[in-house]
Amino acid sequence: MMEGLQGLAVRRATEPREVPADATANFGTVFTDHMFLMRYESGQGWHGPKIEPLHALGLVPGTSVLHYGQAVFDGLKGFRGKDGEIRLFRPEAHARRLRRSAERLAIPPLAEEWVVESFLRLVDIDRGWVPGERGTAIYLRPAIIASEPAIGLHPSHSYLYFLILSPVGAYYAEGAAPVSIVATEEFVRAAPGGLGEAKTPANYAASLLAAERAKEAGFTQVLWLDAVERRWIEEVGTMNIMVRLGEEVVTPPLSGTILPGVTRDSALALMRSWGLKVSERPLAIDALIAAAKDGALAEVWGTGTAAVVSPVGEIGWRGERVRVADGKAGALTRRLNDALTAIQYAEAPDPYGWTVPVPVFN
Repeated sequence: MMEGLQGLAVRRATEPREVPADATANFGTVFTDHMFLMRYESGQGWHGPKIEPLHALGLVPGTSVLHYGQAVFDGLKGFRGKDGEIRLFRPEAHARRLRRSAERLAIPPLAEEWVVESFLRLVDIDRGWVPGERGTAIYLRPAIIASEPAIGLHPSHSYLYFLILSPVGAYYAEGAAPVSIVATEEFVRAAPGGLGEAKTPANYAASLLAAERAKEAGFTQVLWLDAVERRWIEEVGTMNIMVRLGEEVVTPPLSGTILPGVTRDSALALMRSWGLKVSERPLAIDALIAAAKDGALAEVWGTGTAAVVSPVGEIGWRGERVRVADGKAGALTRRLNDALTAIQYAEAPDPYGWTVPVPVFN
């Protein structure tokens, strides 16, 4: 067994590319010069960590992941602070979630400390790609896929862990402006006992048709309801959802169908430290719409790594469009976004130790 990532092999690109001037213009479409790779084989475990120039994976058509979807991934960001130093936001929490997702998909989990080190090592090598403008970041996408060339249905005997990086800007075209969402009774994201709490491609593939229907109807994203009663709100798009009802902030509880968001956890910690009343409890869509109509619904927002905090200005439900308060980002939404991003960019103290500086290894 390795201690840390001893034996890490590094092969640098012989002709590094010039960072495009518009690298952050379209989220997740530009990738840096290098990637991190590590393999698993039954009887051998995880081995052979290496950093190489970015290249195609070269999977054969019979590779297990292509047929049975045994795969997990995660996503986190690194930020270039006002002091020029690069820091990752809560890498340990993302490594822990990757491990938990892997366990749910019957994938041999990677040691969390190895995953965190892979983050730090790769960002260090491609640190020249980390943008410095406010509102930009380096997005890290770690993933584990079943790599056995076999089409028999069973947990794979081999796996590939890879990590790629992408300089990014705003996730939504609206930027910080409020988005519109529509609740659907036709489609569901996840069912009890399913994969909802794991970050796996199947959850996202299942959301695409509903998202397209929402866009066709003039909305930005889908408000997901539970799979049993089609009544209880769960997530919004690919984000966790929070609402402010009077003086209470409500977010659905993590009951197995909702992804445990790292930004969600961070927002809850901040609001509780501010002395706000925060409840993790079920909230019905009819109660949400009624609160919007009678003025009790003060704010709605989504939280996630990509968008951080995204205000919601309008909710669609059964053919009706209902505005949230005045349709603008609320005071608490703005405060949360400002507090989180100030920590991420090292513009404010980090009392929780959420940010981890990226060292220079070589």
